[in-house]
Amino acid sequence: MKYIILFVLFLMLVLIRAFEDVLFYDPYLSFFENDYLYMDSPRREVAKLVFFTSLRYLLNTIVSLAILFVIFKDKGILKFSTLIYTLAYIALMIPFLYFVINPKQEDYYLFFNIRRFLIQPLLLLLLLPAFYYYKLNR
Repeated sequence: MKYIILFVLFLMLVLIRAFEDVLFYDPYLSFFENDYLYMDSPRREVAKLVFFTSLRYLLNTIVSLAILFVIFKDKGILKFSTLIYTLAYIALMIPFLYFVINPKQEDYYLFFNIRRFLIQPLLLLLLLPAFYYYKLNR
């Protein structure tokens, strides 16, 4: 049963990614697929972009927390992960907003990577091995 639940949760992460252009407003999706280092920043609605980026982060976070809980069955890990995700959101959203409001070509690569942490479940890839190692040594 555990593997079926994990499969469904990972499938949900894949579906969020697969339908990103339908589910979320993000003019940077096509921008970063092209040769963005030599292009002007796309036209964007800042409030709408922040809302949909936050929504995507929230959806990825909820699924990621569920994955961590199913794997480790530890409420302490779940609470700590929630704290990490909350702090990461705050720490990433500040430069994200700066780059959206003040786009400069020399900052595109840094913006691309900050945005990547907000829209993809990369924290899960960091937390899974960290908690596994923690469990092994406990």
